[in-house]
Amino acid sequence: MDQVFLYVALYIGMLMLLSLYRGAFGPTVPDRLIGVNAIGSKTVVLLILIGLLYDRVDMFVDISLAYALLNFIAVLAASKYLQKRKGLYEE
Repeated sequence: MDQVFLYVALYIGMLMLLSLYRGAFGPTVPDRLIGVNAIGSKTVVLLILIGLLYDRVDMFVDISLAYALLNFIAVLAASKYLQKRKGLYEE
């Protein structure tokens, strides 16, 4: 079963590279924000898989919940900042 978790973790890592490309070279600012948010969401799943591999799911669930909350607040703050300075959407 550890092999399955390892292969899934590698697959999620490759998917994170696609999100990294969107976050770095996105044509618009909302595309970059969505790319960064997708990387954070995939990191949460990756942390849970690492917890399953080390048989310490309880500890890694706490860490991943804290990371998910931080990711959510950071994306909200960045989008609010960019919306206020009229860089997010043209009105």
